[in-house]
Amino acid sequence: MDIIQMLIFIILLVAVTIPLGAYMANVFTDKKTFFDPIAKPIEKLIYRIIGIDEKNEMNWKEYAAAVILFNLFGFLLLYLIQRWQGLLPFNPQKFGAVAPSLSFNTAVSFMTNTNWQAYSGESTMSYFTQMMGLTVQNFVSAATGIAVVIALIRGIVRHTAKTIGNFWVDLTKSVIYILLPISFVFALILVQQGVIQNLSPYITIHTLSGNSQTIAMGPVASQEAIKTLGTNGGGFFGANASHPFENPTPLTNLIEMLSILAIPAALTYTFGKMVENKKQGWALFGAMLVLFIIMLCTIYGAERFGNPAIAHLNISGPSAMEGKEVRFGIANSSLFATVTTAASCGAVNTMHDSLTPLGGLVPMLQMMLGEVIFGGVGAGLYGILIFVFLTVFIVGLMVGRTPEYLGKKIESLEMKMSILAVLMPAASVLIFSAIATVTKMGTSSILNPGPHGLSEILYAFASSSNNNGSAFAGLNANTCFYNISTGIAMLIGRFGVIIPALAIAGNLVQKKQIPVSSGTFFTDTPLFSFLLISVILIVGALTFFPALALGPIVEHLLMMTGKLF
Repeated sequence: MDIIQMLIFIILLVAVTIPLGAYMANVFTDKKTFFDPIAKPIEKLIYRIIGIDEKNEMNWKEYAAAVILFNLFGFLLLYLIQRWQGLLPFNPQKFGAVAPSLSFNTAVSFMTNTNWQAYSGESTMSYFTQMMGLTVQNFVSAATGIAVVIALIRGIVRHTAKTIGNFWVDLTKSVIYILLPISFVFALILVQQGVIQNLSPYITIHTLSGNSQTIAMGPVASQEAIKTLGTNGGGFFGANASHPFENPTPLTNLIEMLSILAIPAALTYTFGKMVENKKQGWALFGAMLVLFIIMLCTIYGAERFGNPAIAHLNISGPSAMEGKEVRFGIANSSLFATVTTAASCGAVNTMHDSLTPLGGLVPMLQMMLGEVIFGGVGAGLYGILIFVFLTVFIVGLMVGRTPEYLGKKIESLEMKMSILAVLMPAASVLIFSAIATVTKMGTSSILNPGPHGLSEILYAFASSSNNNGSAFAGLNANTCFYNISTGIAMLIGRFGVIIPALAIAGNLVQKKQIPVSSGTFFTDTPLFSFLLISVILIVGALTFFPALALGPIVEHLLMMTGKLF
């Protein structure tokens, strides 16, 4: 039954990819869609209000400047909302201002589509902050990722041109045509299934044992929908998607997992449509899916095996269920953990800190490889395209063919920017982890000693530097050191990839298209998908294996001897 459930999920993911991908391709190529009668008037009104000429396109520097300025404004607005929270409405619990370092961390987190939370939502954020601050950023940060990858696709498709689109137009289309309508329908389904959606004050009840218990209320369904669809992951509650008010039934669990990967997977089909070669999109999808299945099998196998040190407790029961919600079991916990870290989504329905060492290695490794195993909304596709450029260049050197991709030569600038985009998040993970492990500021927050404590630190910076947002939970991240350092890591992980991607788009768009010849290496075949997977894994192994060997790998070996941490 576990395997059947996983196969059903994969089949549904493939089924969603084609229609959603085709729809998004129509949206960004200005073709007619069924949603035009509703969306077009709203889109035109927005352009009139903000004074945007939708036909006025930008070069890559102007596009990048617009991205940075828009996100800077979003950061400042969210920071101020948190600092003024006690003065703003919709705050029935009378929560005061959020601390400066935590406000900085949270504002950066939601602006960069990371949604790392060093706090528990129901005890920190008012309804106004949740709705006008966090939920709004969930929409626009996801839309920013979509806009950037569409600009990169235009850079590949167009030739001898100068512009790659208009950021404000791409941003508006992403929200109005894609994120908002799907989230609206999704939120209604969640409410029908039991996810709460209200503005009521918290409820205090008396338990059967005679004690008092406070039950948090709030506008949860509306945030839950975009949190998963936009690969954001920031939960209304500290327990995130294991909380019954966020994820009450097996159906909501399935839909939430599917919504996390829906847009990242569908964008590969969008790419194939926009470059007028669907095989190119399927080659990318195939590489992502193979990596996903490898990771899923690894984590499921590790969790099903459990911890032999406590095998006498019944290995298929208590020992394997540590940290998991009993409603979802081992299979759906393993699947959710794989899905949420394959994408840049911090939603969790199980506590990753309680996974076995090899089970915990998989989410960590998926983040360390970059946003390439489907990845975040938009970020996954431009992340794997950067690895495509690297693969094409390496293959060209190996077989003596001109490095080119879809008729565009891959030359010095593309390689410099691609390597920069790969190295920036990796350097952020390793440098910040090194600082944390040799300073009291870093080590004082870990819960467990030994290799598991190192894993907690590695996971935190892998999550923040790759804009994922999930956590190992054993680390107390709400300190000045971690709030500032993970906040900086999030900025590096987001804009250290976006800016090189846009620079590549700006350079490619100016090039002539080279006709196919006997020297062309075809990039729409299973062979190319295999080479792409190999490059991704080799780069990840060379970069992170020493750190992983000191963390989850050595912890696994010690666990097999009966030593626990």
